[in-house]
Amino acid sequence: MSSDATLKGSCLGLFTDLNAVGGIQRASRHMAAVLNELNSRDGAACHFLSLNDPPGNHEAQVSNHRFTFTGFGRDKLMFLWAALRSMRFSPKMIFVNHPNLAPVGWILKKWTGARLVVVTWGIEVWSPLPYFRRAALKRADIVLAISRYTAECVEKLQGVQPSSIRLLPLALDPTFWREAQKPLSNGAGRPAKFPPGRVILSVARLSAEEGYKGIDTVIRALPRIKSRVPDVQFVIAGDGDDRPRLEQLARKSGVSELVVFLGSLPASSSELQYAYSNCEIFALPSKGEGFGLVFLEAMAFGKPVIGGAHGGTLDVIQEGVTGYLVTHGNVDQLADALTHLLTDDRLRDEMGERAKERVRTHYLFENFAGELERVLGSPVADN
Repeated sequence: MSSDATLKGSCLGLFTDLNAVGGIQRASRHMAAVLNELNSRDGAACHFLSLNDPPGNHEAQVSNHRFTFTGFGRDKLMFLWAALRSMRFSPKMIFVNHPNLAPVGWILKKWTGARLVVVTWGIEVWSPLPYFRRAALKRADIVLAISRYTAECVEKLQGVQPSSIRLLPLALDPTFWREAQKPLSNGAGRPAKFPPGRVILSVARLSAEEGYKGIDTVIRALPRIKSRVPDVQFVIAGDGDDRPRLEQLARKSGVSELVVFLGSLPASSSELQYAYSNCEIFALPSKGEGFGLVFLEAMAFGKPVIGGAHGGTLDVIQEGVTGYLVTHGNVDQLADALTHLLTDDRLRDEMGERAKERVRTHYLFENFAGELERVLGSPVADN
């Protein structure tokens, strides 16, 4: 951690977690890395607190950007006490990575006069927040939204003034992009269960709370797809308490031999890279994606993507250009889109190339860092 002297006039970051697996956590690490870099450039430092990470000091890294933070093991009282004690450092900016922590940021803003920045991700602000969270969000100086749909919900459902809302699209992890551009050795990293045939891939947590991901819709579409593409296989990378239901659905649908569960694969693993590289299409027809980093991962490997025509996915997938958008739960529409791509090699390749180019031009870490800097200005500037 930085010394008290160097924390004067610094940025205080309040995070739900930074080390855990997940898209929000990964993007939060990106934000912390950029904030740390901007403050270092201005001769200041960042003081990062993470509610849910294990207690103690930790170091994290995004590419060549390193930063440190303190975890509190879900101890809310200790986290709050540490946040209140941070006021003695007279922070110029309070950066809050989730609306759940916005009330703490609001209290600190009232006592220090610092700028308050709150990040909104998706489903957590797609319905009205509890009163104190909504009140804190409305009093933030800047509310970051990772998609246009989330920005609209922040304005219309949370009552935040449009002048305070800024759009901040997420980015692919820089290490992942570099690895995606390297040719894989023949068979290197191949998961033991990865099947031959024409592979449709999904990557998602199989949580009962996240049944909106649309994995079940892909399973229901398989009988129709198989009639046109006999060697089709559906590979799922991910695990969770919803897996037994999905396995049972595959059996009831008569397609259990077509559905392969790989279990959880770390984002940086060669097994996941093999799956992306050797699938023909990536499909996740979800209705609850705040953005959809997994789409970017598949696109980085030059794969066309199919997602739900809902939420933040609308910003990522260009209909008919890099993939298709389908209505959540519409089995026939999904089956038609998948069959169309599986039976048209030229279209599939062209969409995949356009998808990779879209990542290259819009969704690399450098784009994200530059946009966050533009939106925030100098983190240690006076109001």
